[in-house]
Amino acid sequence: MGDVELVLRSARVITPEGTRAASVAVAGGRITAVLPYDTEVPAGARLEDLGDDVLLPGLVDTHVHVNDPGRTEWEGFWTATRAAAAGGVTTLVDMPLNSLPPTTTVDHLRTKQEVAAAKAHIDVGFWGGALPGNVKDLRPLHDAGVFGFKAFLSPSGVDEFPELDQDQLALSMAEIAGFGGLLIVHAEDPHHLAAAPQQGGPKYADFLASRPRGAEDMAIAQLIAQARRLDARVHVLHLSSSDALPLIAAAKREGVRITVETCPHYLTLRAEEVPDGASEFKCCPPIREAANQDLLWQALADGTVDCVVTDHSPSTADLKTDDFATAWGGISGLQLSLPAVWTEARGRGHGLEDVVRWMSERTARLVGLDGRKGAIEAGRDADFAVLAPDETFTVDPAALQHRNRVTAYAGKTLYGVVRSTWLRGERIVADGEFTEPKGRLLTRPS
Repeated sequence: MGDVELVLRSARVITPEGTRAASVAVAGGRITAVLPYDTEVPAGARLEDLGDDVLLPGLVDTHVHVNDPGRTEWEGFWTATRAAAAGGVTTLVDMPLNSLPPTTTVDHLRTKQEVAAAKAHIDVGFWGGALPGNVKDLRPLHDAGVFGFKAFLSPSGVDEFPELDQDQLALSMAEIAGFGGLLIVHAEDPHHLAAAPQQGGPKYADFLASRPRGAEDMAIAQLIAQARRLDARVHVLHLSSSDALPLIAAAKREGVRITVETCPHYLTLRAEEVPDGASEFKCCPPIREAANQDLLWQALADGTVDCVVTDHSPSTADLKTDDFATAWGGISGLQLSLPAVWTEARGRGHGLEDVVRWMSERTARLVGLDGRKGAIEAGRDADFAVLAPDETFTVDPAALQHRNRVTAYAGKTLYGVVRSTWLRGERIVADGEFTEPKGRLLTRPS
């Protein structure tokens, strides 16, 4: 205890062993010990007594579109990481598309890292991209430290990031499996999408019909078959179709190396409640019905779905038109993910320990950061969120840190006020006041 610089004390600390009253000792940006609540504070150490507020590990969000450089007017590292910090997120991994250039070569990765370095309020890592014709770039990107590779099986929405067909998927997957990498996949089958009715216009029901569950189900079945054949490690992005859950559960039982994420909007928003013309609710795959949502929650509870991430995918307000066919598809939720999920989780009988498991522990494990992030225990980075779980607030878009404050959560009353966020033992935001950027750029652990 002699070198301890800081002690955070709370009646409720969420640790891998459960929630307990504890004092958390910090030195050199790392947790050195989790001690009994009334342990004497060493001479020279600062005590932060959090009272009844809950101390939880900072969230790790492995699915964020920062769009910087190139489409910085959509978001940007400065605004995205401030929004993340305000919501208790201390680590994010940036998606390889919607920025210009996309993260599909080492040179493009370096460009993005240079842009992010001075703007990051939290720690930031990067995914690479798997495109038709860039198999030669995958190993160099892996060696340069990306956490894995994203591929689309249907059009991405931006011309510079085309999808893979099944042959191209097999080539990329084989290459990535060869060096032990991770392939993460937007799984919607283009043939199912092409065959679905494409009405356009403001009716949400028409948009929902244009992105049927069968498109997800088919693409996931094909992904499982390829992963089984190649013994590859794969991850399904933003699962919305509950119909795919039996396929996924069976694959896991069989030993296929597959993990799955879903998102706050699929767990908290319902198709029946989406107003016509309200394209702030548009995303692909879409927000589905309440009965589908219930099954996603069951899958989280039983482990078929591994984790929850935002898929924060903002745009400028003018791209959110009232025509669901032409409006940009993406939900802005980075700052609100913890209270949104917690609000729904508590109503369904889950505790904060479950939320931490889905949004911090398992996401850190997904990208290999579970030696440093995702838990309050000795040896991990001293990354924390301090939460008042029983306090509520009503979402005011003007109070958000996102560059474009268009949100599907506007006007909703949510449980869980983030009091402060800490990065490596330094408080980076409290009561809306931010420090200068203190985030670091992360690379995949070797």
